[in-house]
Amino acid sequence: MKYATSPLFALCMLASGSTLSLQAHSQSAGWKPTQNIEIIVPAAAGGANDLLGRLVHRILQDGKLLVDNTAIVINKPGGGHSIGLAYLNEHAGDGHYLMIETSTMLVNELTGKLNVRHSDITPLAVLFRDYITISVRPDSPLKTGRDFIERLKKAPGSVSIALSSALANVNHLAAALVAKSGGADVRKLKIVVFNSGSETMTALLGGHVDVVAGPAQVAARLLLSGKIRVIGVLAPQRLGGALAQVPTFGEQGTPAVMANWRSIIGPRSMSAAQIAYWDQVLAKVVQADDYKKEVEANLAVSDYLGSAEARKYWDAQYNELKSLLVELGLTK
Repeated sequence: MKYATSPLFALCMLASGSTLSLQAHSQSAGWKPTQNIEIIVPAAAGGANDLLGRLVHRILQDGKLLVDNTAIVINKPGGGHSIGLAYLNEHAGDGHYLMIETSTMLVNELTGKLNVRHSDITPLAVLFRDYITISVRPDSPLKTGRDFIERLKKAPGSVSIALSSALANVNHLAAALVAKSGGADVRKLKIVVFNSGSETMTALLGGHVDVVAGPAQVAARLLLSGKIRVIGVLAPQRLGGALAQVPTFGEQGTPAVMANWRSIIGPRSMSAAQIAYWDQVLAKVVQADDYKKEVEANLAVSDYLGSAEARKYWDAQYNELKSLLVELGLTK
């Protein structure tokens, strides 16, 4: 049996086909910004996070990675990143808002300083890692990382360990991880907190503390001048530059790795298309010469992870940090 097709039906089918074609084209085209991008820095101007935010901003602008729009940097300091995160999530589902974040986010979540969970935001990238070092004075009886570990095993409270700028941060966790990996009681460590990395080094050089746990770039400057010795780095392999001859703790029999990683995040409920856009753009950011030079100059290790891998990394880090913080008695 044959059915006649009316002109009206044919017209409707044509219109329907056109609509489907437009929808398919729209989906394949994906998302792109329709307004300016805000790069939120959860800290005051001048610090490491601010410098990173402005570096990313400069690369986006100078590299013309944003074709039709521009980007601005917004500082939202305070509250252990809670102010910045609250502002970010006011723009749920909006791909025009990015934020610089670090391992501080997970630590503050675990210690109860943040109401926001890491599952409530969108990871867009892990950019690089700042590994932690253990430093002593040149005349210290602690000649190696093994000496440090043996002392902690025998009498964990006999070594004063300086760090900045709060308990439970990555510097504290680095010292605790070395102690734990070596079989020492982490709750008996003698931790002395200072306001800045420079203050910890001043205290070390003045003989007021025995050891400093701090970022590689801070240690490298004083190592070059001969003012300190670095007895171990908490990295999976040796770092470059001034620290090229410093053994890892893994080489010294203690598989301890700890870093302050730097991420770029977005608000909760971002769409797959928005995430895909930033995956593509941020992968180009880390290939920029300015970015590579800055990372190398600070003795950080570039280890880019896109959104999906960043989420897995965060979850693994959350569990690892939680285990250590529970042992220290510092979880909420």
